[in-house]
Amino acid sequence: MNNYQLYARLLSYVKPYRLMFSFSIIAMIIMAVTEPLLPALLQPLLDDGFVGQDTDMIQLIPILLIGLMIVRGLSTLASSVGMSWVATRVVMDLRQAMFEKVLSLPTPTFDNTSAGVLLSKVTYDVNRVMAASTDALVIIVRDSVTVVGLLIWMFYVNWMLSLIIFTVVPAIVVVVRYVSRRLRGINTDLQDTMGDVTRVLEESIAGHKLVKVFGGQVYEQRRFAQASNRVRQLEVKTQLTSGISVFIVQFLTASVLAVIIYIAALQSTHDAISVGGFVSLFTAMGMLFAPIKRLTKVNEQVQQGLAAADSIFNLIDQASEPDPYAKTSPKQPKLHGKIEFKQVAFHYPEQERAALSELSLQIKAGETVAFVGASGSGKTTLAHLIPRFYAISDGQLLLDEQDINQLSLAVLRANIALVSQEVVLFNDTVAANIAYGEMHGASHDRIVAAAKAAYAEEFIKQLPEGFNTIIGERGVKLSGGQRQRLAIARALLKNAPILIFDEATSALDTRSEFQVQHALAELQQGRTTLIIAHRLSTIAHADKIVVMDHGRIVETGTHEQLLAQAGHYAKLYQIQVAPTLTTS
Repeated sequence: MNNYQLYARLLSYVKPYRLMFSFSIIAMIIMAVTEPLLPALLQPLLDDGFVGQDTDMIQLIPILLIGLMIVRGLSTLASSVGMSWVATRVVMDLRQAMFEKVLSLPTPTFDNTSAGVLLSKVTYDVNRVMAASTDALVIIVRDSVTVVGLLIWMFYVNWMLSLIIFTVVPAIVVVVRYVSRRLRGINTDLQDTMGDVTRVLEESIAGHKLVKVFGGQVYEQRRFAQASNRVRQLEVKTQLTSGISVFIVQFLTASVLAVIIYIAALQSTHDAISVGGFVSLFTAMGMLFAPIKRLTKVNEQVQQGLAAADSIFNLIDQASEPDPYAKTSPKQPKLHGKIEFKQVAFHYPEQERAALSELSLQIKAGETVAFVGASGSGKTTLAHLIPRFYAISDGQLLLDEQDINQLSLAVLRANIALVSQEVVLFNDTVAANIAYGEMHGASHDRIVAAAKAAYAEEFIKQLPEGFNTIIGERGVKLSGGQRQRLAIARALLKNAPILIFDEATSALDTRSEFQVQHALAELQQGRTTLIIAHRLSTIAHADKIVVMDHGRIVETGTHEQLLAQAGHYAKLYQIQVAPTLTTS
């Protein structure tokens, strides 16, 4: 988008607040109009008051000056407060729009985008837009009107002298246009680099334990210093470019004003201009410097804001998760949980080898199916296709005989509960983490029951405030096993017909794992359960075990059947379980 399109789109966010915005603009114009009134009052004060000795004029001018300052002060206050109110509202709306977009982005976008880059857009870029929409807009409106008003007065006093000012206008326009393009490019690079700074910071904070254990402090310091130095260089380049443009414009303006003052002084010697007229003209010319300087320098803020707006709208315009049936899918009761894969294939973007190939599998409603295989065999990828985190590349995936692409995401995901190997908890209470999302508002008894079923109640009662204890960012105040049991309790509370457990007991000790396995055995009754596990001892009682290798199903059967086949599963069992039995 070009500059005009970006500003037009930004102004569309102002539309809901157009009354306050209009009030602020009017106040700005009133404030700007008062600017040329000051030199206008000087002419009668000097010509009629001091030279003509008009006592009425001598008494009237101070009163008018006081009134002028009152009007100027009130209009300044009204415009600044009103514009700040509008700007903060616009920034809040932009942040909300960006956050809503982040929540709706497809999973592959998060795979390819750093969290630090997204954080930088929502924080740093929006602040730049605020500067462009408040300070810059105030300067543009107020100082433009001020310059026009001063020029009108100067033309009234002596139009021939004032006309000389326009000889430098073409040069100023060329300078401003060149600098605008350069500043836009520099600020785009600056925002990208600021995203790198945020990314390095976010990664170092999240992985602070690993950094300490592996002695990565110097490496992280070097990465952060490089990114920070790049930001510094771009900031200096911005100031240099802006400063040179301001200097050129001011030099041209001052040169013209010097010529005007010289000619005016010559005219005064021939009585071609009065003393009051000369002082008034000279004062108006002097007052031109400040607004012209601000107008020249405001280009930097404008370009920063436009570059930030471009970045923000690029995020807002990204495609959300495809959900064509969001409004057409009828409200329906919970599904039964029958799942069928028909020649399903899936490729991750930019990867040549398929993650899944020609995969066909039927899972009956209420059946417990375990998926085993080496890392990278496609187990987790298969599970992520069911809630449509990724769209299948080929084939068909059916849920209760319906193509999952014909279900709305809300209906589909309402019937699925997920406990992944990477437990996600929020900096909130234990109860809020169990009753998360659509389960918010669940009764305390139901929350407690879910915690009991996940064998989490015992440790929760030992916390300082029980279920009301704040567990810290990502559950940092809990052990790995405790975090995983809270995640299992959350899945139990949802009571969905399809349960996906991706290494759900990997962080539990032997006693806790034994307890949770009993809870899962009861939970699985009447529900379709998909279990992804590396420890084969935990899935021996599954109704069906699916062995995967390089994105394909190589064996299917019960524990006993697969051992009897002496194939892939039997080899995995021998490697993993037999040594344990021998040792014991």
